[in-house]
Amino acid sequence: MRSRWFWFGIYVVLGLALLGLGLLVPVHLRAVDASVVLSAGRTGDSLLERGKSLAEAGRLGTAQMFVTAARTAEMPGWDRLDEVVKNRATQKPGAVFWGNDPYTRNLFISQPDGDSFSGFIVQRDNREAALAHLSGSKSPAVQELLRTRDLNHTVLLPPSSSASGQAFDAVVAEGGLLVDGNYLTASLSSGIQELAAEANRGTGSEPLEQVLMDFGALGEHLNWDQLTVFTAGIPDTVALHQLAAQMSIAGDRLPALFAAVQLSGQPGPVAAYLAKFPQTGLRDISASLWYGANGTRELAESGQRFYQSEVLRWLAARDPFGSVYYFAAARSLENPWLVFAAKWLCYLGAGFCFASALHMVLPPVSGPERQLQVRGFHVVRQFLFSLGFLLVVLLLSEPFLAQEGQTGGLSLRLHLPMAGSAVPAGIAGIKQSIMNPTIILTLLVFFVLQALIYIACLVKLAEIRRQPVPPRMKLKLLENEDHLFDAGLYLGFVGTIISLIIASMGLVKFSLMAAYSSTSFGIIFVVIFKIFHLRPARRKLLLDAELADTMVTTVPAPPRAATPEPALTS
Repeated sequence: MRSRWFWFGIYVVLGLALLGLGLLVPVHLRAVDASVVLSAGRTGDSLLERGKSLAEAGRLGTAQMFVTAARTAEMPGWDRLDEVVKNRATQKPGAVFWGNDPYTRNLFISQPDGDSFSGFIVQRDNREAALAHLSGSKSPAVQELLRTRDLNHTVLLPPSSSASGQAFDAVVAEGGLLVDGNYLTASLSSGIQELAAEANRGTGSEPLEQVLMDFGALGEHLNWDQLTVFTAGIPDTVALHQLAAQMSIAGDRLPALFAAVQLSGQPGPVAAYLAKFPQTGLRDISASLWYGANGTRELAESGQRFYQSEVLRWLAARDPFGSVYYFAAARSLENPWLVFAAKWLCYLGAGFCFASALHMVLPPVSGPERQLQVRGFHVVRQFLFSLGFLLVVLLLSEPFLAQEGQTGGLSLRLHLPMAGSAVPAGIAGIKQSIMNPTIILTLLVFFVLQALIYIACLVKLAEIRRQPVPPRMKLKLLENEDHLFDAGLYLGFVGTIISLIIASMGLVKFSLMAAYSSTSFGIIFVVIFKIFHLRPARRKLLLDAELADTMVTTVPAPPRAATPEPALTS
């Protein structure tokens, strides 16, 4: 008995160690751990280093935006960068608005009186100077864009020839300057040219107007230096539209959004990330700035939410937990699926150890039941227990596992001085899906539970068939397990009732499909088991039992021994 308790303790300790090791591995199904972002950011420029490089290159407007982002994030050293920018701005005052682009600056006579390039270009003298310069451009995209000023039927903006046409001329001039100065990617410039050509052919000007309004919306918040840096890596009109809409609602996080786009060098993934997570994307992107260029890029390209556990953070500050935590984070960058497999194997191993510990404390089988024991089947049951344990641990430990997709109604409104009222433009919203993550997770949980019960029934059926007892005894043992074989139905009813109760209390938004799926899966698995497995097994045992009885009745009885006759005495 002492030996069994000794092994019980060994299995419990080993199970706890494997469970703790699995929890320390910072990879998740629907989140990116802060340690992974930190490991990615160990190389590459930091926010302050990039800001200093921009200031030294004369991009003072962009560097100034980095100072604001660092100050908002309370990064140590932001004040030193601020001092560098201010000193250089004192030496070159115009560099804050124009950056290191004296060519565009010399096109205009007036000096900017604010930080908005759209507010500057909409002024009549500046607008006309820009359009006059662009008329001599050798860029086909610029010339195609200028021809759209002859359009008489527009959708989002008043035509150039109308009394309110200064808005159209302003955004055409702004977009034309960006294209003419090669500040846009080749793909985006080509897309603008195609949209302008379609508008000039009369096939519709709304897509082009939307792009021009995106440039105007960005120019409302940025000066020329910041605008050219921000749009430099945008790959297409979709990313441009998403970033313009996000910038219009960014508020105090606008510098963080700007810094994330420039620092990561990946405007497309950043735009897609913000579109996927309109409620938390800006906050997560802002948090990633602490981890530098590669950290921000890792988060944006992952397409998953940023996650930081205070418990793991506390453990990571103490060895040996911290060593395991950061080692696994670094390896997850090299081969995330291998680290994922190792984590789940730890959970499976922990469940198997706990099942083995329970097996050790069960009272030993004695008496007639000892002959019913089949070697090795308890290992299969322990493995089934470990699968169920894995499911429970994932449900309890995985962040954001059951959260639905985020939705956000983004709209873009362009405000230009002397351009009349604000012009609204919609942005394509995220399509709503009937199969949201909560419903999918509920269906998956019910399916896995029913599958585990189904496999447990198959194991019990196989065990009874291998027990060294007569067929008729096996039939009685099968009858004794009827409640186990119907466990799928019981669990299905319980799952449906619990789901409906939770839904009626408003705790979780369940659909009727998710609630009734528990019962449906139970019926399906029980029917499959009883028709295709239990019924043939009972039929065979019945035939074997009848055959055994027939053999007993047909065997002739052994002859009786002759009794000797008593001897007659004379």
